[in-house]
Amino acid sequence: MKQNLLVTTTVVALTTLVMTAALTPVSQSLGQQSQGAFKQSPTQVVDEVWQIVQRQYFDPTFNGADWQAVRQQYVNRSYSSSEDAYKAIRQMLAKLGDRFTRFMSPEEFKAMQVNSENAAIGLNVRASEKTQELEVISPIEDTPAYKAGILSGDVLVKIDGQSTQGLSVSTAVGRLRGKVNTPVVLTIRRGQKPLEFKIVREKIEFRPVSYQVEKTGKSNIGYIRLKQFSATAGQEMNQAIKDLESKQVAGYILDLRSNPGGLLFSSVDIARMWLNKGTIVSTVDRQGEMAREQANGRALTNKPLVIIVNEGTASGAEILTAALHENDRAILLGVKTIGYNTIQSVRSLADGSGIAVTVAKWRTPKGQDIYNLGIVPDVVVNLTPDQQQAMIQKRSFGTMSDPQFSQAVEKLTQLIQKE
Repeated sequence: MKQNLLVTTTVVALTTLVMTAALTPVSQSLGQQSQGAFKQSPTQVVDEVWQIVQRQYFDPTFNGADWQAVRQQYVNRSYSSSEDAYKAIRQMLAKLGDRFTRFMSPEEFKAMQVNSENAAIGLNVRASEKTQELEVISPIEDTPAYKAGILSGDVLVKIDGQSTQGLSVSTAVGRLRGKVNTPVVLTIRRGQKPLEFKIVREKIEFRPVSYQVEKTGKSNIGYIRLKQFSATAGQEMNQAIKDLESKQVAGYILDLRSNPGGLLFSSVDIARMWLNKGTIVSTVDRQGEMAREQANGRALTNKPLVIIVNEGTASGAEILTAALHENDRAILLGVKTIGYNTIQSVRSLADGSGIAVTVAKWRTPKGQDIYNLGIVPDVVVNLTPDQQQAMIQKRSFGTMSDPQFSQAVEKLTQLIQKE
């Protein structure tokens, strides 16, 4: 079965994104296999996971582990329950030293699926690599979590009074989701200060692209906000650029703040709309470089471009950022991006559980590995927590009251004047 690959902030972040009703970006990227006609034994599920890793995992050394010996160690055991097998699977995967390759119980995997009865709050979180605490990467714009005032960098301490210590992100996602119009109470730590938020779940549906014309002095500029790399993002971006071109804008601001990534092909397609020539991205699997995506000479515009990024700009958004920056197509403004370059396949297992496997990594056009390094903007513009709060309260995101946006306008104006 052909599997769509997704570029992720991590699988951890991905699972939280599925809280949106549009199932972004996972719905188009779950390379699911149909469940077997028979119920597998716990041992068979363990072996199924081992086989998938054996065939697909990007590191042929398996982090130095003797993967054949691992199979003997775990498959030759007798398991009294599925829970015992799931515990063993997690121990087995831990030997890979890759926190992104992970097992999900049926309950956790179900949390990644579309459920018409489920609603969400729009919170994108990850497990801290250092502390394993659940950290907010970013609230999704115009969702209940965003409107409530939850900020990037907040630590999720409790959900409905229950501690998140030791809680997997998938389990946390399940607790955050629920029926429409039901409340969930979050305890957040901001710095050393505890805060409590009562947030009502909603069905969250939003289009990946929004755009408008901004009048700035003598010039009109096009402002495009790209929120995610879903299957429809390319089509919507194409329409946005063509419409703005018809309005004769002099330049563009592309806002990738808090864009968590998504489908690999969507990132490449959108890069080609801005870039006439040059490498967009290369991908590397266990055999070495497996693909190199190039621009195809069909850019929709060559006008000056400023990209706004922040600490929530991740994965697919970083592919686009690096492609346009390293090919001297755009100036970057904002703060350093998150720094993730994982490409994954998400698979269902025969008993309803699931596994996310790192199958490759991607590199920038210049061959850079940005993992944990991120992409540093040409113009650094930080936002304080107070500024973020004010933008939420005044709904000033993407306006001249938004410090990053206003400085992007100033920078773009300078570029236009040099044309």
